[in-house]
Amino acid sequence: MAYFVTGATGFIGRHLVERLLARGSDVHLLVRPGSLGKLDALAERWGRPVQVHGVPGDLTEPLLGLSPDAVADLSGRIDHMFHLAAVYDLTADDETNRRANVTGTRNAVDLANAIAAGCFHHVSSVAVAGTYEGYFREDMFDEGQPLPTPYHQTKFESERIARSRTTVPWRVYRPAVVVGHSQTGEMDKIDGPYYFFKAIQRLRHYLPEWVPLAGPELGYTNIVPVDYVAAALDHIAHLPDLDRRAFHLTAQRSQRSGEVFNAFLAAAHGPRLVMRIDKRLTDALPKGVLSMALKVPALKQIRRTMLADLGIPEEVVANIALRPRFDTRDSERALAGSGIAVPPIESYAATLWDYWERHLDPDLYRDRSLGGALRGRKVIVTGASTGIGRATALKIAAHGGIPILVARSLDKLEETRSDIEDAGGRAHVYSVDLSNMAAIEEFVEHVLADHDRIDMLVNNAGRSIRRSAMHSVDRFHDYERTMALNYFGAVKLILGLFPHWRANGGGHVVNVSSIGAQAHPPRFSAYVASKAALDGFTTCVASEVIGHGITFTTIHMPLVRTAMTAPTKMYEAFPLINADEAADMICEGLRSRPKEINTRLGTFGEVAHAVAPKSVDQILHMAFKVFPDSSVAHPGDESAAAAEPSNEAVAFAHLMKGIYW
Repeated sequence: MAYFVTGATGFIGRHLVERLLARGSDVHLLVRPGSLGKLDALAERWGRPVQVHGVPGDLTEPLLGLSPDAVADLSGRIDHMFHLAAVYDLTADDETNRRANVTGTRNAVDLANAIAAGCFHHVSSVAVAGTYEGYFREDMFDEGQPLPTPYHQTKFESERIARSRTTVPWRVYRPAVVVGHSQTGEMDKIDGPYYFFKAIQRLRHYLPEWVPLAGPELGYTNIVPVDYVAAALDHIAHLPDLDRRAFHLTAQRSQRSGEVFNAFLAAAHGPRLVMRIDKRLTDALPKGVLSMALKVPALKQIRRTMLADLGIPEEVVANIALRPRFDTRDSERALAGSGIAVPPIESYAATLWDYWERHLDPDLYRDRSLGGALRGRKVIVTGASTGIGRATALKIAAHGGIPILVARSLDKLEETRSDIEDAGGRAHVYSVDLSNMAAIEEFVEHVLADHDRIDMLVNNAGRSIRRSAMHSVDRFHDYERTMALNYFGAVKLILGLFPHWRANGGGHVVNVSSIGAQAHPPRFSAYVASKAALDGFTTCVASEVIGHGITFTTIHMPLVRTAMTAPTKMYEAFPLINADEAADMICEGLRSRPKEINTRLGTFGEVAHAVAPKSVDQILHMAFKVFPDSSVAHPGDESAAAAEPSNEAVAFAHLMKGIYW
């Protein structure tokens, strides 16, 4: 017995050929001339290379592109011809679908007729049923059913060609949604339910397993593993007296999407959907309400952004539910006594999940390195002459980025640039007073004239003032100069770059805020207010410009040992992070671009203020009394300048490491 197979290197084809080879027969496989090497590797994997015969050809060419000699050689020798080569992709365009599914099937049928194959086996799809309402029987085909996508349309047309154009005996097989191998989990691409695995992974990351979830019930689906499809196809193809019939290779009972989702949530050890909103409730709304709502530009953009973030094509969401149910009586009768049956999804969901997470998760192949994020990128770093800014600039350059160093002190900026260039990097220097709005405007004009593109901005330059409000009654200028640099300067710089980023497809801003904006420590009203203002600006404007590809990361930086902390002598006894550690946080903001980077203590401070604000005031007042004023708050008072922090103050600082006191 001899076989001819198209699509033999595809997902279903590989498993089917393995079964055909086990029958001890020769298998002729259509393969592109340039892919014969790939076929040789597969033949070795199958373990029967002498039975495998590659036939060079092309699905889109007449008679599959076979030469006259090849057609003559195959004539009268092929007992079964299996046509599996096709596009199984809802996201493919009309031309791609038509070329592979329609033209390819026509050429395959013509070859089967030309070589007088014993039987032509056409692997179709349940997609031919479109959105038919009710049970779609195996003896049904053209029932006037709507065909919503190019994929549905071309699968229908290709089956019609197989039924009407084939002059030799034929059989049709309609698999449901085919997933990985139920025993090994093997799968070769993201398809069907796999599109939702990233969402499941996110749920698992953010929520404990015991948290109950509520979600929509999207309707019914029908899922079968590839090993069942290959086994059923092989078995039915070799039974007598079944020609000119179609067989549904589907589960007997369609599964609710919520049941399938929960099976994979359980496999991933994520939380479960305990309440599913029945689709019939949303269907009961006046016709067109939901579809019209989803066409509102704002909602449409939110939906598109969320789906893109999870890697879910919009076409998949629109067609996730299978409207028809599928009768399987003919296939059940054909498989009776064979031991071939569709296993319940719960029995192999963990196997599929494990294979996806080990082999198919897109994040496995994403460049997550700092170099990948920075290489060749131009990054403005303010306050780059010393401390955190200098350490950040050095790290950016060390990973292939090009820092644009900005500060007032030109000589120190040149020192930083010299260190970068000595290490083999590149940097540019601009001396700018970032508390002067006119100077910032001039800088933006110059830097955009000098560089064709600015990719990122790190707003690091800042001024801190540690003085209680009672000692600031006559020092309103402290608030003005702090706001000028920490807030107005940063905002002026961001606004100046907006037109450039809009024209060039986006940019990213890292704002160095403060843990103080979360924990609200006493004596820092001028400094914290300026950082809170920048936080507020960032939160508001981020939602306006995300559509232009402009994103923000806010870092609520803990206390860092720099020149800024030096005037407060008691900090010498406190546990502070150093400039390199702070620079690592900024570089992480440039690499992964999260919305925020926070410390646990800072987040706790936000929660505490929300839950028990009066109690927090009492605790902070106690800290206010424990920690002494800085010497600058009492000019001329030598005892204040020499004061050592008390044991209570040191204990408090260690307990709440990173908070400004």
